[in-house]
Amino acid sequence: MELLKLAIDWAKTEIFSSTFFVVFGILFLLASLGFWQFGKTDLAKAYIIPSLVAAVLLLIIGSGLIYSNLSRVNSFPNDYKQDAVSFVESEIDRTEKTLKGYKNVFVIIPLIIAICALLMIFFDSAVWRASLITTIAMMSVILLIDGNAGSRIEAYHEQLLLIKEK
Repeated sequence: MELLKLAIDWAKTEIFSSTFFVVFGILFLLASLGFWQFGKTDLAKAYIIPSLVAAVLLLIIGSGLIYSNLSRVNSFPNDYKQDAVSFVESEIDRTEKTLKGYKNVFVIIPLIIAICALLMIFFDSAVWRASLITTIAMMSVILLIDGNAGSRIEAYHEQLLLIKEK
């Protein structure tokens, strides 16, 4: 039963964390609306579309993660009751795959940020600058949230391995 509580607590924490994607998506949406309503310069007007795209992407990511973790919370008790041993094994496998994915994320996102920062030197138009700056901001948000999620899933994985040893 300790395992079931651990798994449900982890998934609920992930749901809470995923809501920050939605919150930042709404903030990017508000920024886009603000630039649309109050933007007087070319650069301010250039932020409308990139911040709207970032908002939509963050809202999609957040809502997808919330939905998948809500379904996990609901399926965990049944899966655990059916076969606790295979539940532990499947969670260990899932967390290992996720941890491998996070290793890629923590290389690719900083690389995207660095490339965008370098491209700002070469592109002087307002649309390019706004797009690159918005991309850096969105990637920073993703890195911030995924950094915390990566630490949580690593701790969850270690706890699963301890439970398996028992």
